[in-house]
Amino acid sequence: MMGRQTISFDLTGTLTTYRFSNRVWFEELPRLFAKKNRLSFEEAKKKLKQIYDEVGEERLEWYDLKYWFRRFDLGDSWYRMLEGASCEVELYPETKKVLESLSHKYDLVLLTNAAREFVEVETREIKGYFRSIFSCVSDFGQVKKTPGFYLLVCRRLGLRAEELTHVGDHWKFDYLIPRQAGVRAFYLDRSRKARGQFVLHDLQELEEKISQVAGH
Repeated sequence: MMGRQTISFDLTGTLTTYRFSNRVWFEELPRLFAKKNRLSFEEAKKKLKQIYDEVGEERLEWYDLKYWFRRFDLGDSWYRMLEGASCEVELYPETKKVLESLSHKYDLVLLTNAAREFVEVETREIKGYFRSIFSCVSDFGQVKKTPGFYLLVCRRLGLRAEELTHVGDHWKFDYLIPRQAGVRAFYLDRSRKARGQFVLHDLQELEEKISQVAGH
């Protein structure tokens, strides 16, 4: 007897907007850096961007807020900063309705390259819908979702790759890469520029698209 199918979702840009992440990296951290180094806010933003770029998003440290607090000698108030920015966590309008509906028919999991500290704050309203939550940075030591990451997730969940359906807003890491691993994937394009059988413009289209692909 076949069990319930599993759908995995990306987080930021798919279920939540970028407001929270942008607030942390481009407002709160520069503000602390400016105060520590007696710079103007704009000077601090410019300097931080330069340093972010020097480290580069191919290194795990780029995603690690605790690393930046240590590097800039900002103390251990990173959690307080995340809490202070939590008011900026914003779900897309259809997110909760879609998760509520799908959770009755599918097992739902969350796959993100956000660090676990961010995920815990960003998912407070919706974490109850998910069977499992995986951070490729915190749980697997990978900075991006690779084919290997998707296969590791499937192994953890006891699934074959073809038994997982993934949805996300990044053309490469949420669509092309999972398909390379044998995972069925849908690309969420909220700009409504892309078209195709595996393209969504809104999460509310997902269930119908799954049925169409399955030939129902």
